[in-house]
Formats: sequence, structure tokens, C-alpha cells
Amino acid sequence: MRDFKLFAQRVGLIGVTNLLSSTSGILLLPILSKNLSVSDYGTWAQVNVTLALLSVVVLLGLPSSMIRFLASESDKKIIQEGFYSIFVVVLLSASISAFLAYLLSGLISATLFDGDPAIANLLPLIIFIDPLNNILFNYFRTYQQIKRHSLFLLANAYLAILFIAYFVLSGFGIGGALIGLLITKLILFSMMFSLVASEIGTKVPDLRNIRTYLRFGLPVIPGNLASWVINSSDRYLIGLFLGTAFVGYYSPGNILGSMINLFTAPLSFMLPSILCRYYDRGESNEVKMVLSFSLKYFLAIAVPAAFGLSLLSRPILEVLSTPDIAANGYLVTPLIALSSLLLGIFAVISNIIVMEKKTGLSSGIWIVAAFLDLALNFILIPRLNIIGAALTMLLTFSFVLVMTLYYSTKYLSFNIDYLFILKSLLASIIMSLAISRWVPVGLLQVLIAVCIGAAVYFAVLLLLRGLTRQELMFFADILGRGT
Repeated sequence: MRDFKLFAQRVGLIGVTNLLSSTSGILLLPILSKNLSVSDYGTWAQVNVTLALLSVVVLLGLPSSMIRFLASESDKKIIQEGFYSIFVVVLLSASISAFLAYLLSGLISATLFDGDPAIANLLPLIIFIDPLNNILFNYFRTYQQIKRHSLFLLANAYLAILFIAYFVLSGFGIGGALIGLLITKLILFSMMFSLVASEIGTKVPDLRNIRTYLRFGLPVIPGNLASWVINSSDRYLIGLFLGTAFVGYYSPGNILGSMINLFTAPLSFMLPSILCRYYDRGESNEVKMVLSFSLKYFLAIAVPAAFGLSLLSRPILEVLSTPDIAANGYLVTPLIALSSLLLGIFAVISNIIVMEKKTGLSSGIWIVAAFLDLALNFILIPRLNIIGAALTMLLTFSFVLVMTLYYSTKYLSFNIDYLFILKSLLASIIMSLAISRWVPVGLLQVLIAVCIGAAVYFAVLLLLRGLTRQELMFFADILGRGT
């Protein structure tokens, strides 16, 4: 029980951190959407999608290898060799990618970013530094240094707001936003690398284990690429079929619906390392308990959040962006919110495949899903505009979840509390009825609606005995102990 309390405390800390971090993204949304044209805001979304794509390729799946092979290591020499082997390989990969981006900057900018020269000049620098920061963040994740990881995650989010807001509000436009992003990443790199080097020292690695790491990590790349296709390629295709302005309409609604990922992030962060540790020890009962525990409490928060975001999407977007963006983009939020809910369930269950080291199987599911996603986007976007992209994401994530459930249960099954899920759905419906007749206007009324909805949901859930007295005491004890 002590291990589970520690696990819950750490999940809570990561959850709060991700809440604050994502709130910073919401704070950045009005700064950009209200000071850039809709087309330029669409270009900003394209830049972030492009960075996510290149990061998948440049990292070579090595963050997954770090977690799988180094999380249980305590020997400093092994840790040092493993970390710097991965870091050097990613450094080389990032250098090559940045150089290619520099050579092709004109073509990339003309194709994706309306020919903006500022993006062409700055993007290669960001492409170089971003994967290195990813590896450093992953070091703290691998060794469960939760407070440090949380601190740097918050620094990354709020320094970005500070610098991006300064340059955008100073009139530097989309180029200024990229300058702010680059400065943030450089500051974070210097801070994190200094801390890691002081902890484990520095070493020129002999790369003796890099083949093992790549053998595990490379099969992850196709799956990660497929995941990128499903999560992000819609921005490219919307731009292709409808223009960058429609990317600007789509992205805020997508960001809002994706707020469900706040509750997925701490589980995605914590579960792989802790489950692999239990699994390698042969403690299957603990593995099942953690999986069951994680899924239940994710759904307890994510289900009402999906209902609430769907109901309040338009007034929230009117606060965060412009009336034009809200009127065009609010209908995508319910579909994206439900998609994110399914993705959160997947994030818990897919750990079974990771524990079995069946990364090829997981990649295969994502690859098939990616082809399905592309086909549906080509069919639905020209017919349904941005709603078609959101509907495609929902259908694709449904396929991924069903296939993952089918294969994961062949290796390990755990208890899923279906009665609790029904109670959570009923409480969410009652919550929705309580706030559905009120159309909030402005930030204060939106916040009041959110508070009323949350109070109604948890009151109904307690009346339905969705949470037991023992569970409430468990969480009260965790809060009392702190993190």
C-alpha cells in the first residue's frame, strides 16, 4: 500500500504540473490568436506540428529504450554509459536533421509556411535543440526525479509564454514567436544538462550497448510516426485542402478538446517505468492493481471533463480567442475531447504490450490506423471541412483502442470496473443537465459554470457510491502526507 500511495502522490504532482503547464498553453492562445492573423496563427500551428514530426524521427525511439533498460539501474557507471550513448547518437541525428532543414528551408517554408523567411531561418536551430531537450527531460522521467521534471516542465511552459509574448506584443509577428520559443529551449537545455552532468558526471561513451537500445527503439518509430499522422497530420491536410486560415480555426478547438490529455499525461509519464519494474520482478498482482487503479481514476476525472468541454466549448473559445475563431471552431471540441478520452484509456492499457516488449505489435496497430486516418481525412475534410478532421480522429482512435484491447488481453487481463464507468457517465449526464440551460458569457461566468459542474458531478458520484469510503480516506491520507 505504501508503494501505491507514493505512486498516487507522484501521479498527483505530475497531474498538477501538467495542469499548470497546459494552462500556460491556454494563456498563450489569446496572445497569439488576438495579435496574429488567423493565417499566421495557422502557420504557428503548422510549425509545432512539424517539430513534433521531426522529433519522432530524430530521437530514433531512444527515449523508450532509456526507460526500458536504464530505469532499474543503480550503478552510476552503467547509467553514465547508457545516458551518454543515447545523448551522443541523438546529438548526431539532430545535427544531420538541422543541416538538411537548412538546405531545404526555402522549399519547406514555401510548402508549409506561406514562404515566410523568418521561419526558414529559425526552424533548423529549433530542430537541433528540441530533441536534446527531450532526452534530458526523459532522464528525469526514467529515474523518477519527479520534482525536477516538474520544475523544468513548468519553466519550459512559462518561459515560453514570457519570451513569445514579449516578441509578439513588440510587433515581431510569427518570427518573434519562434525567437521566443528558441530562447526558451536554449535556456532549458543549459539548465538541465548542467544538472545531469553534475549528478552523473561527463563521459565519452564507447556505445557498447547502443545496438541493443536501437534494436528496441527503432521499431517504435513507425508507430510514433503513425501516431503523429493521426494526431497532427490533419493540420497539414486542412492547410492543403482549405488553407492556413482554416488551420487557425481548427487548432484552438483542437487544443481545448485535447485538455483531456492533462489527465493522461501523468499516467503516461509514470506507468511505463513503475509497471516494468513490477513486471520484471514477477509481481503480476501489483501490475494488475496499478492498471486497474489508474484506469478507474483517469475515467473519474476525464469523463466529466469531456462532457463539460463539449458543452462549454464556444464560450470558452470566445474568451480565449476571437468570436470568428469560436464560431468556426467550437464544433470540433466535442469530437476531439472524446478522442482524447479514448487515447487516455489506450495510454493505460498499452503498457501491457510495452511490458511484453512487443513494440512491433504496437507499431503495427498505429501504422494501420495511420493509413485509415489518411484515407478518412482525404474523404471527409473536402466534404465536412474541419469537422471532417475531428471526426476522422475519433474514428481512428476508436480503432486503435479496440485493437489494443484485443491484443493486450492475450498477454494480461486486469479488472475494469464497468459499474463505476456507468455511474460516472450518469453523474456526467446529470451535471450536463444542470449547466446546459445556462450560456455563460465572459471568463468569470465560464469559471462559475465549471465550478458548478464539478460540484454537481462529484456530489452525484458520491451519492451513487462511485467512490468508496476507503478510497476517499486513501486520497485524504495522500493529500495529508503531501508529495
